[in-house]
Amino acid sequence: MSLRFYNTMTRSLEEFKPIKPDEVRMYTCGPTVYAPAHVGNYRAYMFEDILRRYLIYKGYRVTQVMNLTDIDDKTIRDSNAKGITLNEHTQPIKDMFFEDIDRLNIQRAEYYPAATEHIGEMVAMVEKLLERGHAYRSGDSIYYKISSFPNYGSLSHMKIEDLMAGARIDSDEYEKETASDFALWKGWTEKDGAVFWETSLGKGRPGWHIECSAMSMKYLGEQFDIHTGGVDNIFPHHENEIAQSEGVTGDKFVNYWLHNAHLILDSKKMAKSEGNFITVKELTEQGHDPLAIRFVLLSTHYRQQLNFTMDGLGAAKAAITRLRDFKSNVESASGSGDGIAVNEAIEKAVRGFEEGLDNDLNISPSVAAVFDFVRDINSIIADNGLSASEKESVLENLKKFDSVLGVIFVDESGLDAEIEEMIQKRLNARKNKDFQTADEIRDALLSKGIILEDTPTGTKWKRKIS
Repeated sequence: MSLRFYNTMTRSLEEFKPIKPDEVRMYTCGPTVYAPAHVGNYRAYMFEDILRRYLIYKGYRVTQVMNLTDIDDKTIRDSNAKGITLNEHTQPIKDMFFEDIDRLNIQRAEYYPAATEHIGEMVAMVEKLLERGHAYRSGDSIYYKISSFPNYGSLSHMKIEDLMAGARIDSDEYEKETASDFALWKGWTEKDGAVFWETSLGKGRPGWHIECSAMSMKYLGEQFDIHTGGVDNIFPHHENEIAQSEGVTGDKFVNYWLHNAHLILDSKKMAKSEGNFITVKELTEQGHDPLAIRFVLLSTHYRQQLNFTMDGLGAAKAAITRLRDFKSNVESASGSGDGIAVNEAIEKAVRGFEEGLDNDLNISPSVAAVFDFVRDINSIIADNGLSASEKESVLENLKKFDSVLGVIFVDESGLDAEIEEMIQKRLNARKNKDFQTADEIRDALLSKGIILEDTPTGTKWKRKIS
């Protein structure tokens, strides 16, 4: 089966054909850094991580750009309210974002451009839009004239005649009911305080929508393969990006538009505006393993709403534990094996894993294929064990699956000296038949999240999935 994606632009499942045969260029709408990102935001970033990882699995060379929106209505509002500079407000939030994506084992994009570092590119785009009749001045601000772009509404499937012709809106974010000419450049006002740039357009700052057009085209070119984001980005943000970018180039902007559904909590969209959100940091401080959070976020198809629950976290912990126990079972297996049965199990697992993800990243059957693989190989181990070559082949394929899932082959190195010493003391106690001391040490290690397993081939340890 060929790789297919549901394209929001055409509302259909399409075979993926990149512009260059072995390369994929993709743009991801990143966080607006006025406040820490919450778990609902990471639902989008996790979908994009699975997309990126699976493209790499398929052999593509991926160039991904994720913007950091550090200049918009909200970042200015909050930095002014605190009486600090824009950078003083946004930098700690950027730092938290990178800490969270590392916790969740989200692969880093190639570029993380910040809006404040690309004002020149935005000014150049606005100047071109003025030259080509897609923009006009009103007072000290500049607006995009949507009536000048006949394809406006093609992504969100709105009819341009239903839009508010001639009306203008200054807010960065707005609903369909107020669709109208939108701000490209906002002339300075007192509420902006010290946040402004002196440019050929005048004293002011960019609107939100122009930022992504300028940064995506700088790093990926005038046309690229995939643009992603949440369904709430379809209108107005992505619709405006298309109008701006194609207004400048006259050519198609993006070939495939992929959008994920919301994460919900207590039957409501998780959002700061709703007051029903929780951050990754808060969950980890409560003792939840970040990779369990990762598994919850990736385990539902990206176009389906995901209901985030504590029960779901518990199930994720159990699933990861089973996968890692399987890895350990394979590593310690020995025996004659059964080459035919092992090869059949591998072929079935690879086929099921790829068929699911090839079908618009349908992750559920792919995960099911991995757990069927676990069951089949465990059964073979119980009957015949595994030969050295079979063991190598099973682990190689498990590692390939995990290159997408990202929850099994984690770095378990780095036991500190205290823990290493405790493990050695327990081994010595067992040799001396001091089982009370050995049990006490075992319990102490468990309290530190280290599980010991005594096997015929020696004592093994693993980290507890909390």
